[in-house]
Amino acid sequence: MNAAAGMINAGADGADSTRSWWLPALLLATLLGACSARPGPELLSPIASTPSARVVSVYVATTRARQRPDSNIFTNDHSRELNYAAFKIAIPPDHHAGHIEWPTFAPDPALSFATLQQEVIDRRTFEQLIAARSSPRTPLKATVFVHGFNTNFQEALFRLAQMTADADVAGVPILFAWPSEAKLTGYVADKDAVAASRDQLAEVLTMLARDSAVADVTVIAHSMGAWQTVEALRQLRLAHNDAVISRLRIVLASPDIDVDVFRTQMAVIGPLSPPMTVLVSRDDIALSVASFIAGERPRLGMIDVDDPRIQEAAAKAKVEIVDVSSVKAPDRMNHERYASLAALYPRLAMAGADGTGLRRAGAFVFNAVGATIRARSHWRAAPSAAGDIRSRQLT
Repeated sequence: MNAAAGMINAGADGADSTRSWWLPALLLATLLGACSARPGPELLSPIASTPSARVVSVYVATTRARQRPDSNIFTNDHSRELNYAAFKIAIPPDHHAGHIEWPTFAPDPALSFATLQQEVIDRRTFEQLIAARSSPRTPLKATVFVHGFNTNFQEALFRLAQMTADADVAGVPILFAWPSEAKLTGYVADKDAVAASRDQLAEVLTMLARDSAVADVTVIAHSMGAWQTVEALRQLRLAHNDAVISRLRIVLASPDIDVDVFRTQMAVIGPLSPPMTVLVSRDDIALSVASFIAGERPRLGMIDVDDPRIQEAAAKAKVEIVDVSSVKAPDRMNHERYASLAALYPRLAMAGADGTGLRRAGAFVFNAVGATIRARSHWRAAPSAAGDIRSRQLT
């Protein structure tokens, strides 16, 4: 049995057959609880700033179609070519790390996230704006965020602005937005949308990796967007774009990927340097529902790092798997813990240039330090101000 196959079999053995009765009820409860208003495109209308608000610039490459050629309001339709945009987003002074302060009524930069400026741009301007952020003294780092299932454009845009503000590091945040239906009943449609957009994601990653002004490209892909990202990497490898792949640092957050599919993808992609990082948690309700929809097929984002087979498989497959269950989730589905990790980035980066504190493959547990958070592992370690990551009995 090879390492990746061991990861698959271990994940499959860990699937709980009792979910067959409670997951339909959970899905129904989720659907009924999703009736609250979603942020609409009206939040993209620019308003006046306030001196107390922090401003984050976000650049966008999207496969969503524009409502009009001169508009940054995007539909759920797939565009035949990439569309580009630039936004300035205000972060309120009393912002709580890991959360998005959505406006209750009209956006107010003193109290909520708000759009201060937006611009319709083309590819050439997109590249020029990114290059203009470079400095002879400071290497330019780009972060590409690929959102997940059931996410509208403004939710993805503001989430990236939140993570950028919380991380508080110099760099260029870039949103790759694909045309999600932004509804719970659109799971199959979203699967089709990510498949239709993987070529364009590979195009954007190639553009950034070949830009001499960009020194480093980190990709943070969430949920279904993780499948799209791994597929884009697979395509780049099959096209022999090894130089592009070597410039990328990949983080998969709560990946909604069938573990058997992941095995076949990684067989083509091969080991990455630094290793691909996979953030997992076993109490991810959204992935439990996704697993049920997929016929009880185990999802990568829920694998058990305590399982010795997972530990061995991760080490041999050169993948860094980190259990982040100890991090408080900003959502009721325990599916967006990655958003809370951004605030810890500066201190974690001090422990390693890759931002995780690690440079090796294997299975790990993240220990968040706080009044209501405790380490899940049986071993004890000295606490740190930011939390830490420790190895789990790799074989």
